[in-house]
Formats: sequence, C-alpha cells, structure tokens
Amino acid sequence: MKLKELSALTARVTASEKMPVLFLGHGSPMNAIEENEFVAGFRKTGKELPRPNAILVVSAHWETRGTFVTAMQNPKTIHDFGGFPKALFEVQYPAPGSPELAQETKNTIKKTEVGLDHSWGLDHGAWSVVKHLYPNADIPVIQMSIDHYQTPKYHYELAKELAALREKGVLIIGSGNMVHNLRMVAWDKLNTPDFAFDWALEASDKMKQAILNGDHNQLINFSAQGSAFQLAIPTPEHFLPLLYALALKAENEPVSLFNDKALGGSLTMTSVKIGGA
Repeated sequence: MKLKELSALTARVTASEKMPVLFLGHGSPMNAIEENEFVAGFRKTGKELPRPNAILVVSAHWETRGTFVTAMQNPKTIHDFGGFPKALFEVQYPAPGSPELAQETKNTIKKTEVGLDHSWGLDHGAWSVVKHLYPNADIPVIQMSIDHYQTPKYHYELAKELAALREKGVLIIGSGNMVHNLRMVAWDKLNTPDFAFDWALEASDKMKQAILNGDHNQLINFSAQGSAFQLAIPTPEHFLPLLYALALKAENEPVSLFNDKALGGSLTMTSVKIGGA
C-alpha cells in the first residue's frame, strides 16, 4: 500500500469508524499452535473488528535503545524462544510489511526521532497472536520497539502521538501480559483453571479497576503501587504495551476485557479492547 493510497483511504474513514485498539495478553508462544480458550478469544475478537488497512504492534519482545519501526516489505517470522516443539519453529506468518506506514509513523511521532529498521521482523509477541486475528496473513504488519531506557510516562506520552493512525484504519495492538512473573510460575498448576497467587489476584484486580475507571496515572506509576504490583511486574517490558493501548483511549470510548484469566499462579492473560461496538 503506497502512502498516497493510505491517505486516500483516510478520507473514507470517519471518526465513528476509527479503528479500535487492543492490548493482548499473549502468554506462551505455544498459543500459536494450540487450541485453547485464549486462542478462541483472540479469534472471536478478530471477527468483531472492522478490517484494518494495516496493523502496528508494540510487542514486549522488542526492546531497544531509542524507538524504531520495522520498514521492510517482507518481515521475517522471528522464533525468539527456545525449548519448544519443532512444530512451533516451523510456523511462519508471511504478512507483508509496510514501508509506507513505517515512514508515516516516523513522521507522526514528534517526541523522539524514530528509526526505520530493516533487520527485525515480527517476533512472537506479534505473530503468535495476530495470526489468530487474521489467519490469512493478508494485512500489512509493522512493529514499533520499546525504548528500554525510558520511563512509563514517556511511553504513555509517546503512544498518544499514534492516535492519528487510528483514523487511517490502522489497528494498534499492544502485546504483553499485565501480570508476568515467570520466575514464580507454578508449573504444576498450569492445568488448574484460573489458579493465581494472592498477590497476582490483588494486582490484577487493581489493574482492571484502574483500566475500567480510566485511572491511567495509577498504572503509569505502577512501581509505586506496593508489593503486589512489584511481584506482578518484576520487569516492565510486558506491562508497557498496556500503556501504549490505554494512551490511545479517547474520552467516552468503551473499554472491555476478554481472556480475563490467570495462568500458573503468576501470569494473567487479560486482554483489553478499546473502542468499537
């Protein structure tokens, strides 16, 4: 899709038709090939969305110094994990990229200089969930990196500058997990439905209340919310994509939760949809 074509499409997108925004709790890479309730939730949500012109994903798994967007025509499928079955490494998601959208994203963001990346591709935070939304891999996908050296407030403010892309039919997805402490996973409880440690439940409940109440400041300042939050967010990379999604919420837009389940005691798959019906 050429930039002028993207601009032409913009003219046909009214304010009421702007694309929703998603935060997806992506969980294990195995969700790419397994059939479970979370995959069903992704698939159902994909069917409820207007068809986007393109997709921009902010994934927990692309941390950089500075901010970058993928700008290649054909992003590779990155298998950025180990210890999983061969079948998972064989999965490809051959969605096209969009150098034009990458350039437009670069031009849209004023807070920092955005670099155009030609080496990354689509990591599992992107393809393992987007493949369930759009299994035909026929919608252009780009990724934007997370600057590891910046504050949560910085990321929230940067994300707000992406709002104009929603008016151009771009689906913006944050991909991570709200509660994500791999070191404390109860592996023997992975098959126990919705099992969660008390601290994980406490953090999850407070996060969801803040999301639904529009209290974004509490979530931006997650490091000051006590021990439950500290355990739930031992490192910020899986939480920051949530802030990217929340920053794009317009006043009075509806917010809903789906896949709202805990897993293995110290993870939640809770996902968020902003806007739309």
